Amino acid sequence: MSRYSEKEAKAGLDARLPAIGTFSNQFPDYEIKIEIPEFTSVCPKTGLPDFGTIVIRYVPRARCLELKSLKDYILAYRNLGIFYENVVNRILEDVVKACRPVRASVAGEFNPRGGIKSVIEARYPRSRRLSG
Repeated sequence: MSRYSEKEAKAGLDARLPAIGTFSNQFPDYEIKIEIPEFTSVCPKTGLPDFGTIVIRYVPRARCLELKSLKDYILAYRNLGIFYENVVNRILEDVVKACRPVRASVAGEFNPRGGIKSVIEARYPRSRRLSG
C-alpha cells in the first residue's frame, strides 16, 4: 500500500503564485461564475499531469476579480505538484484574500484517473476549521 508523507499532503500550499488583481464593484447582490475548463496541475506523488475544470462562484462585496490576472494565476498551477483537495482550497483562499466576497465557492471536477473521477468543493465563509 502506498503511503503519503506530510510533504506530499501539503504540496503546493505555500508555493508563490501570481497575485489575483481586482477592480471596483459597481452593483450590490449578484453572483459571478467563472469556469476554467482547461485546468492543469501535477500530482505530487507520481509527477503525472492532472486535468480538470474549475468553477469559481462568488458574490462580490467592494471588489471583483480581474480575469487576466486570474488567468495568469491559474496558469501557474500547470507545473505545480499539488493534490486536487489542495488545489480547490488554495484557490478559494486566494480568491477570498483578493476580493473579500460576501460568499464564494470553488469546485474542481477532475478528469478520471485509474477509473476514478474526483469532484471537490469548498465554500466561504468556512463553517469550521480542522483542529490539530
